Amino acid sequence: MIERFIHHLCVELPAADEAAAGARLRLADKFPRTALRRMTHLGLLVGAALEGSSLGPDDALVYASTFAETRALEDFLTSFPAASPLLFQTSIHPGGVQQVLIGRQQPIARLWPHAGRARLVEQALLTALLEPAARVALVGGEERGSWMLEQGMASARAFAFATILTRSPNGATGRLTFAPGREAAEACPTLENFAFALAARQSLTWPGGNGRWTMEWL
Repeated sequence: MIERFIHHLCVELPAADEAAAGARLRLADKFPRTALRRMTHLGLLVGAALEGSSLGPDDALVYASTFAETRALEDFLTSFPAASPLLFQTSIHPGGVQQVLIGRQQPIARLWPHAGRARLVEQALLTALLEPAARVALVGGEERGSWMLEQGMASARAFAFATILTRSPNGATGRLTFAPGREAAEACPTLENFAFALAARQSLTWPGGNGRWTMEWL
């Protein structure tokens, strides 16, 4: 069995109708003013979730998102035929977590980005559990889509989460484990399901990846 213990944990679950402009007003004091206007909604939410995590140059970060900056791309395309230069800059900006690390001039040892759907949570968790760094930030999130939602290419709501995982149980609030086995795989929690479970401190267990995953609270 391999395991990591949950320490710092923050989940951002904004109002259902919040967009990037609203997030900039709500979270303005958490970011440099020079970076704020170019940050995407997901970047703002990830940055708020990472606040207080105290990442260092020896730490690693695992990042998970299915759709990433889809809303930023939607907004740019909607500005045609008079394409907006600002929305263009936002749509090609680095990913949400990179916006935060660059803005805070925060070096880390390794960044492991993951994208996917059905088993994205397992992929991100396995990377975090196998990462050799003593401290690993597990971060994920989505922007709320508009017209691309109808095509199944965007998230129905915005959210972000960040937690610091270590091998030490001292001061931990939870634990993530993977026990190898021959169980048949079942449905893996979606990234949104996982974020809500973190917010509610809800335990999870499911078989997948030739073993059993467990998230429990201490």
